[in-house]
Amino acid sequence: MKEEEVNRCQIQEWYPKFKSVSIKSIIHEVPESFVEYLVEDSGPFILPASASSNDAFPNRVHKPEDEEDFQVSEGSGDESGPTPPPPSFPELELQVKESIESLGGAVFPKLNWSSPKDSAWISPTGSLKCTSFSEIALLLRSSDSVVHDLCHAYDSCGDRTSSRPPLIYLALRKWYASLRPEMEFRCFVRGEVLVGVSQREVTTYYPTILERKSDLQVLICDFFLNNVMGKFKSEKYTFDVYVTRDKRIKLLDFNPWGAFTLPLLFTWDELERITSEMEDGVEFRIVESQCAVRPGLKTAVPYDYLDTSPGSGWDQFLRNADEELRRQARSSEADA
Repeated sequence: MKEEEVNRCQIQEWYPKFKSVSIKSIIHEVPESFVEYLVEDSGPFILPASASSNDAFPNRVHKPEDEEDFQVSEGSGDESGPTPPPPSFPELELQVKESIESLGGAVFPKLNWSSPKDSAWISPTGSLKCTSFSEIALLLRSSDSVVHDLCHAYDSCGDRTSSRPPLIYLALRKWYASLRPEMEFRCFVRGEVLVGVSQREVTTYYPTILERKSDLQVLICDFFLNNVMGKFKSEKYTFDVYVTRDKRIKLLDFNPWGAFTLPLLFTWDELERITSEMEDGVEFRIVESQCAVRPGLKTAVPYDYLDTSPGSGWDQFLRNADEELRRQARSSEADA
């Protein structure tokens, strides 16, 4: 994999070209000070001070005027210093506030590549819905997916020259309460050919989409032919779409082929085989029974709760991922 392939999947790169078939979004370049705030983990978890009076989490931000009841008497042996004041990003907060209002009052955030789906558990709504800058900061600061964007974006690139892009962007995407997770699909493209489509939400069985499988396949294939093929410049990639109730397709995201992109109901070996055999038609997979559910692909829990010690399931998963990257590297060298 090359850096340019990863870079093409950044939302600020692809969204302007596909804006007409995607979810309405507003993208802001974020200051380096905010990036440093997101990756800093040596001090207490403190939300930014609000420049307005609309702080969504007034009890979670350190407030010096409230600390009288918590003073430690002199000589108590507590050597910890005073809690630092909360950071402040007034210009970014103002931009975000205006964008939220223009997008209908609620958004879900993502950085260049990733949305903080793994930190939805910490949100009061249990979702990515945000109505204020504080809620956005809470989700981003709590997300390991976001840390990957900021520190490990190019780890799987053979021509890696840096750990992250020079500029980080915050995309605010219009929130739709009516979105149904079972209608999101991941599409796999190689050599301008749509080789596979997988249901994106594979942790639950949805009987209703089984009846619509053929229609969904036609809709997604037509969308690819009319709106994506030949317009996204990578030779191999994946893209995510959402099918609306009135049978329209909305483009959600692009991701690189392989590496840390989940193949969901496929394996990367299967997709490589389908490509090499040039089978007719598109391999379309959905969860077709309760037995086919894959709960292991749902990882929206705090990273600290996951056992990654030697011999654990996650340790084996990470080892398998590393081996997959090495296999892809060897395959690319052989093809060259």
